[in-house]
Amino acid sequence: MANRRGRPGRAYEPKPLDDVDRRILGELQRDARVTLAELGRRVALSAPAVAERVQRLEDTGVITGYRAEVDPAALGFPITVMVRVSPNPRELSRIPKIADEVPQIVECHRMTGDDCFYFIARLRTVDELEPILDRFTPYARTTTSLLQSSPVPRRPLPLD
Repeated sequence: MANRRGRPGRAYEPKPLDDVDRRILGELQRDARVTLAELGRRVALSAPAVAERVQRLEDTGVITGYRAEVDPAALGFPITVMVRVSPNPRELSRIPKIADEVPQIVECHRMTGDDCFYFIARLRTVDELEPILDRFTPYARTTTSLLQSSPVPRRPLPLD
């Protein structure tokens, strides 16, 4: 399976997810800091049994990591922009390299359609935007949108 990334050097045979795995994933998406004992209680398994399942989900690449969600504005980044990028001919491979070099760009995705990429940048001021866009303009056309609000914020995947 191309989307599953196991740990290097580990051979595995992916197992289909059962209802318990889905419940574990749902609980971890809601609160990744839950203890294994509490997670086991929520899904009706012992802590060792749930630990084994979580380990398998990590090993097979179903769980790809854990993170803390922070409020960018609280860290001094109140402005969020989404930029669509349409590379010039033969410049496609340059765009992700440039995006990776700009620390304010927190996401960059390749997509289908008229534009080949879009990225999300978190900015302290609007003045930070122009130099970022200037890095792309020799190689691509950009279309920028300022995000006003997020009426549907990031949420867990539906697993049922």
